This record gives sequence, C-alpha cells and structure tokens, in this order.
Amino acid sequence: MQPSGVITITTDFGHKGPFVGVMKGVILQRYRDAQVVDLTHEIPAQWPPEAGFWVRRSYRYFPPGTVHVAIVDPGVGTERDILIIEHDHHYFMAPDNGLLGRMLDHADGALIFRLDFSALERLNIPVPSNTFHGRDIFAPIAAELAAGTTTPVAIGIATDTWIPAWVDEPEVRPDAVSGSVMTVDGFGNLISNIDAHLLESLSQPVVQVAGRKIPLLTTYGNVKPGEYLALVNSFGVVEVALAESNAAEGLGVGRGAPISVVAKET
Repeated sequence: MQPSGVITITTDFGHKGPFVGVMKGVILQRYRDAQVVDLTHEIPAQWPPEAGFWVRRSYRYFPPGTVHVAIVDPGVGTERDILIIEHDHHYFMAPDNGLLGRMLDHADGALIFRLDFSALERLNIPVPSNTFHGRDIFAPIAAELAAGTTTPVAIGIATDTWIPAWVDEPEVRPDAVSGSVMTVDGFGNLISNIDAHLLESLSQPVVQVAGRKIPLLTTYGNVKPGEYLALVNSFGVVEVALAESNAAEGLGVGRGAPISVVAKET
C-alpha cells in the first residue's frame, strides 16, 4: 500500500495540557512532511467504543494510505497488545481493548497484526514510559508508517483474534431495530449505532427513546423549534434531535441509553 503521508489522531485527551501537541511533535521529528489531522480529542475518558465508532465512520473521507491512530487506553502500561491493521487501503493503530472490535467484525480481508515490541529498538524508539504510549509508541510508529519506512508486517505478528467491542450490535427483528446511543454531539443530539440500511424493512419507522415516540424525518427544518425529530444523519446512522435545543437534556438520556426504531402502528 502506498502511504499518503496523512495521519489522523483520535483520543480522549481533550485539549487541556500538552499531550496532543507533544504527539504531533514526535510525529514531525520523524517525518517532517506528515500531515496530521485531529479527528477528535473529545472522546469521553476511558470509553473506547465511541472512538471506534467515529474512526469506523470517518476513515473513508481521507486519502487511501492514511494512518489512523486511535488512543483511548485505560490499560496503558499493562501487558495489553497494540493492534496495527491494514484494511480498505488504510492503516489503523489502536490498543487491543475493543476500540476497533466492531470495525474488525466487518473488515473482511483485513491484515491484522499485534505490535512486536522488539521492533521498537529496530526503529530507534526509546524504552516507553508506562503512562504515555501515545507519545512513546503510537506517534513514532505512525510517523514511520506514514513515511513508508516500515509496514505492519515488518513490525507486527499476524493474528486473527482481538478484544471484542464493548457495545452490542443492534438487534434486528422483522418489526423493530434496537440499539444504543453511542454519543451526544455538541448540539445535544443523540447519535445511535443504528445504521440506515437496517431500517429498510420497516414501514413508516418511528424512533422510541426515553419513553417517547419520535417521527423519523429527513432534516432538522422539518419541525418547529422545540419539537423532537429523528433522522438519518450525515454519517448514515439514526440520530434524535430537539430543534434549536438540546435533545439529551430534554430527554434526560445520554451515552448508552437504549433506542429503537419500530414500524409505525396503523
């Protein structure tokens, strides 16, 4: 695969402190021409499923050969593995803690490796700290992958097992699809893990969440301010919104809440 020189970073670091900036510095020390893109650093602390959710739905918007680094790592410094994956003409790197589990469940033909930690010495990477593998392992290896100076097969051990995703797949029945709220965006919209294609068999679907039945419409302007609506958002999943307000606050629910789409009763 021809590297593009682009690296995306997804973390739960937030923007308080130098952590993200230091990672970028390490990348640029090794590969001055790297183009580093912040996908998001606002993943809830120690919640890998949301990081995997966004990486899986975002990577296609980047050039083939992009390196996607995702770090939400409660097990940093322990003996947990680090996965390096080649899939759909992109590289992915993340701790093996379920973060990429859902993507890998659907990644037919992916080449999956566990980082061989002995490769760190070969790449002139110093002994890592116990608490900042983003700086000490992920950043330098991402730079080497993006520069084309190494490959997953050169620094990894092939595997066909990984830690499974923390959140179950949506349950699909003839008259309903049940899933979970994966995240709440900056507008207070509830974003679920229910993909649009799962609704194809439902007639006049209605969304159920927090004891309410909410119509599935096409866009936010289809209702008046202060009214609830559901829609398939720009990432192809069901979302619940409160027009010109905050659905999460209005409904009193957030990440992990159950959500269903059912056929409208006639």
